[in-house]
Amino acid sequence: MPTGIYLVAFIVLLILCSAAAFYCGIVYRKRVAESELGSAEEQAKRIVSDAVKSTENKKKEVLLEAKDEAHRIRSEAEKEVRERRIEIQRQERRLQQKEENLDRKIEQLEAKEEQLNKKIAEADAKLAEAGEIKKRQFEMLERISGFTVEQAKEFMLKNLENELIYEKAVKIKEFEQQLKEESEQKARKLISLAIQKCAADHVAEATVSVVPLPNDEMKGRIIGREGRNIRALETLTGVDLIIDDTPEAITLSSFDPVRREIARISLERLISDGRIHPARIEEMVEKAKKDVENTIRQEGERAVIEAGVHGIHHELVKLIGRLHYRTSYGQNILDHSLEVSHLCAVMASELGVDPVLARRAGLLHDIGKAVDHEIEGSHVEIGVEIARKYKEHSEVIHAIEAHHGDVEPHTVIACLVQAADAISAARPGARRENLDNYIRRLEKLEEIANSFEGVDKSFAIQAGREIRIMVKPDIVDDNRIVLMAREIVAKIENELDYPGQIKVHVIRENRAIEYAK
Repeated sequence: MPTGIYLVAFIVLLILCSAAAFYCGIVYRKRVAESELGSAEEQAKRIVSDAVKSTENKKKEVLLEAKDEAHRIRSEAEKEVRERRIEIQRQERRLQQKEENLDRKIEQLEAKEEQLNKKIAEADAKLAEAGEIKKRQFEMLERISGFTVEQAKEFMLKNLENELIYEKAVKIKEFEQQLKEESEQKARKLISLAIQKCAADHVAEATVSVVPLPNDEMKGRIIGREGRNIRALETLTGVDLIIDDTPEAITLSSFDPVRREIARISLERLISDGRIHPARIEEMVEKAKKDVENTIRQEGERAVIEAGVHGIHHELVKLIGRLHYRTSYGQNILDHSLEVSHLCAVMASELGVDPVLARRAGLLHDIGKAVDHEIEGSHVEIGVEIARKYKEHSEVIHAIEAHHGDVEPHTVIACLVQAADAISAARPGARRENLDNYIRRLEKLEEIANSFEGVDKSFAIQAGREIRIMVKPDIVDDNRIVLMAREIVAKIENELDYPGQIKVHVIRENRAIEYAK
């Protein structure tokens, strides 16, 4: 029992000691905290005091700096104002000096003007006096020389003109002689070189073609019953078929080589086919026309390639191909144009001129001849219009216009085309003038017939001794064709020179065509 009491007393004592120790700790911590709090307050007061002092010092420093800056700005402003005043005063003095100088100059000018007026008045008086003296002298000279003033002027000018004319003539003659010698020598060299380099063949064109027959019986089939076949063929082609005693041959006669070629192809195909009647003839003629057009296109392309000319309009190529069937004085125009093109290129290369442009001008110089029988005007005028239409080079157009001397050539290429055209035409055997005159007469004969209203087409046949004219039946009636024939005969007699007589056929034909289906 006493042991339990002691244990309880010990525990109580232990608790009391713990409580006393805890209390002591709390009191100690309180005192430490109070002590730290007091030191912190003192430190805070010290910091605040230092901050206030620092702020006061900075405030004073800023005020001092602001006062110094204000004083500096005021000093600079006062200095600038003083400088500006000085500058203004300087400018005022300068302006005042300028005004004084201007016033002095004005006074001097007024004085000079007054002096000039006096001198002008004196000069006018002296001029009038000199004029009077001059007049008296002229009157005296007129009395002495017997010439008036105008006559004297004319006499002096005439003498001077005569002297100048003589001097100019002497100089011109010297220059002409020198240039002539030099140019002739160079031209001979160029032309001879060009001719040597270009050797083209010449084939004289004829106005007839001969078609071989398998036998003489074929002649009767070609003539047909009552001549309907031969009449249809002649009417459709405009070619005269000559059937004579020549064995196994028929001659086709026409001044137009295109018509003659169409007739030849048509007749050869009819003979080969064996079916010869008007409808078949018409069909074959149409096919032959298409074949000839195709040949024209191919010939044009061949000529362009052979001449080495590129970029030509396709319609212009067709016109070039038509020259394959065109002749002049018996000379084929397409071959002539190619030859002129080559000659121009050779001479242009020697002279240092563009040979491509020269070739082009040479190839196109006679392009008007492709359609000169369809369009009014000379082949030169027609060629110029065609070249302009297809936007050819201006030098090419000028060369076409000048190649027969219609206008004065002012380019080297135009002169080369003139020379090459003359060289090609002057070759021995190149041309036959009588043939060309004959063809021109036949063309004129057809032109006269086509000039009448209502004429559909006309063909000169029998070597120009006969002309066959087809009229439009809806415009020209049966009574009118008699009068038209008389009018055509009268116009031919008035406008055309020809040997012998010309027979005029005016044909009016109605056709009704239907198809059985």
